[in-house]
Amino acid sequence: MTARPELDLDACWQRLSGAADDGPDFYYGVATTGVICRPGCPSRMPRRENVRFFADLASGLAAGFRPCKRCCPDQPAGAAATRAQAAVEKACALIRDALEAGEAAPTLHALAEAVHLSPFHFQRLFKRLAGMSPRDYGAGCKQGRLVAALAQGDDVAGALYEAGFGAVSDAYRAVKQATGTTPAKLKAGDFDLWWATVETVFGLTLIAATEQGIAALFMGEDEEILAADLVHRFPRARISRDQARLAPLLDAVRARAAEPHAGGALALDLRGTAFEISVWQALRAIPVGETRTYGALAAAIGKPGAARAVGRACGANPVSILVPCHRAVGADGSLTGYRWGTARKRKLLEIEREAGG
Repeated sequence: MTARPELDLDACWQRLSGAADDGPDFYYGVATTGVICRPGCPSRMPRRENVRFFADLASGLAAGFRPCKRCCPDQPAGAAATRAQAAVEKACALIRDALEAGEAAPTLHALAEAVHLSPFHFQRLFKRLAGMSPRDYGAGCKQGRLVAALAQGDDVAGALYEAGFGAVSDAYRAVKQATGTTPAKLKAGDFDLWWATVETVFGLTLIAATEQGIAALFMGEDEEILAADLVHRFPRARISRDQARLAPLLDAVRARAAEPHAGGALALDLRGTAFEISVWQALRAIPVGETRTYGALAAAIGKPGAARAVGRACGANPVSILVPCHRAVGADGSLTGYRWGTARKRKLLEIEREAGG
């Protein structure tokens, strides 16, 4: 195995094999297939003795390798990123469709085969773009469907079945994990909600949280109006103000508002219809610095033609910034409407573009 002198072979292999997330930029040729690839190519991982590293594509082509048809190193990197996002969106749709049909979520191998990737690379790609594993995504979908149905007042037994839970004990654990309460209490609206306010780069911001996580993040100019909006949104909750209890969340949200990658992982307690939650999950899968049209979001959740309904779900999103409905734009790229004002939406997108992925 040879390489240009400026390349650190061990560092290249560490990055290629997944042992390290960062490393030098390079291309690699595989002697057994005769192709040259980018790091992260979905093709099967080659044996190290069959790999040659190159500092640039031209060197690999000159050495007799041809461009890989899967990672397309001879095309702009953005094209590969678009294909990767499409693969993850298709996998998400397959998971949701199976659950809505009352079937088990597809296995990792089945999903990888459906998007023409190896299981190893598909798993890493999915976690990088969606922020969770395919298995966790499926569990979240089931959990969200159940919580949404119960919060709407559906019968407990019927809600368990419709959400795709085969065992009552599994469903009870899922609801307890998601909301900190039991299905029966959730159906009755029996939960506590604490709220507080903080000044962020977007002005006055109200945060409300349950034991499970942040349930609302509103922005505005008048605290009384925001508090009244909270009561209207959660009419059956026991609502109280507790600035001290939410102090750590307030600090984290202030940091996240100014820097999209700051603030650490923040738990959410999303309550809405099954359709709304599916839209909110799709919004969270959009990488920082990117946007999606309402039509693209509709297609991503397996509901092509439901762009208007997706727009309404974005408008109903109670957790701004953290569920990034600001990343949804019109077909022509226009900002369209935004519940918290288009000026805030524009500023959010500008901050995210500067921060990048």
